[in-house]
Amino acid sequence: MSARCQVTGKRPGFGNNVSHSHRRTRRRWDPNIQSKRYYVPSLGRTVRLTLSTQAIRLIDRRGIDAVVRDLIARGKKI
Repeated sequence: MSARCQVTGKRPGFGNNVSHSHRRTRRRWDPNIQSKRYYVPSLGRTVRLTLSTQAIRLIDRRGIDAVVRDLIARGKKI
């Protein structure tokens, strides 16, 4: 599973670990990505989405139909 949210587009952030002696090594901050299944009444089927926790809260607020409608309008395959 890729570390990318299908709704918000969140991706890993990159930067450095800095030790006490200021040695720098590369690291990445992964978003909290969850795989969720939702039943979409407008499509009449379930869809599996990889979502950040922020996107899960967005779906709770707006509803799955509105979010899926926006994804289809952006040309995303569901």
